[in-house]
Amino acid sequence: MKATELRRWRQDEYERMIANGLFAPGERVELIDGEILKLNPQGSFHATAVRLVEDALRLTFGAGFDVRAQLPIALGTHSEPEPDVAVVPGSPRDYRETHPSTAVLIVEVADTTLEYDRVRKGGIYARADIPDYWLINLVDRCVEVYRDPVQGSYQAGTRFMPGDRISPLAARNAPLAVADMLP
Repeated sequence: MKATELRRWRQDEYERMIANGLFAPGERVELIDGEILKLNPQGSFHATAVRLVEDALRLTFGAGFDVRAQLPIALGTHSEPEPDVAVVPGSPRDYRETHPSTAVLIVEVADTTLEYDRVRKGGIYARADIPDYWLINLVDRCVEVYRDPVQGSYQAGTRFMPGDRISPLAARNAPLAVADMLP
């Protein structure tokens, strides 16, 4: 045994911490691979992009799907991220007792966290078999689309520029304009 080792938190322990008020009101944290990470405050550019994505996806996905902005998703024993936007099956009432454990599409918006969202969070989503992961890359003004998760990594990645359109896998007949999701 090592002299020191990282103690990884489980999702049930993390939920108890939240329920018992361990974190300050309004403190933004998430559980990633057993580590509790404090989220950076959002700038207005990032917040605007989140709202634009949320609005576009609400128009794309109708009944039978819930578009959730910055709410937890339970992905395995050691991860409960709060993606910027997640499209999950069902309706909000389906998740009264527990957070969703899957999504048809997850979208992260990134400027200062671009590599973290691309690699670490992308890996979590791929390990959870999320079929469609979009990264709104505010630095390069594009949308990176990752699909085909196999053994914890996405096999296909494509960049879409402001003049392009993208169709979510779960709504193939409803293409979205990339420009509509960029501030």
